[in-house]
Amino acid sequence: MSETWRLILDAPCDGHLNMARDEAILQAVASGAQPPTLRLYAWRVPTLSLGYGQPSANVDLARLRARSWQLVRRPSGGRAILHADEITYSVALPEKHPLAQGGVIESYRRLSAALIAALRLLAPDMPIQADQRHKRAAAANAICFEVPSDYEITTYGKKLIGSAQMRKYGGVLQHGALPLHGDVADICDALTFDDELARQHAKMRVRQRAITLSDAVGKPITWHTAAEALSEGFRSTFQLTWQHAEHLAEADSARTLARRYADDTWTFSR
Repeated sequence: MSETWRLILDAPCDGHLNMARDEAILQAVASGAQPPTLRLYAWRVPTLSLGYGQPSANVDLARLRARSWQLVRRPSGGRAILHADEITYSVALPEKHPLAQGGVIESYRRLSAALIAALRLLAPDMPIQADQRHKRAAAANAICFEVPSDYEITTYGKKLIGSAQMRKYGGVLQHGALPLHGDVADICDALTFDDELARQHAKMRVRQRAITLSDAVGKPITWHTAAEALSEGFRSTFQLTWQHAEHLAEADSARTLARRYADDTWTFSR
């Protein structure tokens, strides 16, 4: 493969605008108005995102609001993620693009090669697994990073990158979170549990099953360092030439879509 993709290094946004920008980019890429796009971004304040079909009853709104955290529902599936000290990536492709062919699992597998290449740049000796099939927990679980799924990336037996995908408008959007530092168990402070003991047990499970990049490599990793590695990982893996976007061409469309993501009707629809 040798082609030109657009690279967007975005400023931190509120949760509803981050999701709107991803969807607006997907629309533009699917229509052919823009080339395949890699967007790297952050979150203005800690934000709990729910998967498209996840029950909103999983959220402890009182605790979330007491911490001044935001809440948004993703257009993609999966379980809850607390977006805080992380770098988030999104890839938008036309549905007929070679990397999108073969269904969700096959496209995860192809795109994971670029994520692995980025991690190799950051920590050449870190053990990485991205193609292991994991049995999901028998009981329902609200937390994305507690249970790895097909082709999500783990190190030292712990989940490192969680991803989700949506297929719409004739295109494919895959976005995912790479925690850089902090406590991966903070998400438990925004979810409902039967009692405080259950919450503390959940925190212990999350810490046993997930890890931040800085903890995995044993040194601090900044957002900009991770962004450089991710952009190079994609460039080298897929032999890309970057078209650097200083301004988001889809800004107007994203602002329109953001109204839906900010609307409680969308957030609490399930």
